[in-house]
Amino acid sequence: MKEALEKAEAWPEEAQQELAAIVREIDAELRGGIYHATPEELAGIDRGLKAAMEGRFATEAQVEAVLSEKRLA
Repeated sequence: MKEALEKAEAWPEEAQQELAAIVREIDAELRGGIYHATPEELAGIDRGLKAAMEGRFATEAQVEAVLSEKRLA
């Protein structure tokens, strides 16, 4: 575990944040499934809900483009 965390310290900030999110999810599952979102995550959820209420949705092509980009990363 120590070795993995030491390696992660040299990763780009975005990768470190992703790892931290994964750790929080695993921890929440181990503690009984209660996960408390961060203020940043709550703000993102609020933005998404607002966009949905306004009828702003991504097209299938836009979603596939993002997913394809992530698969290559």
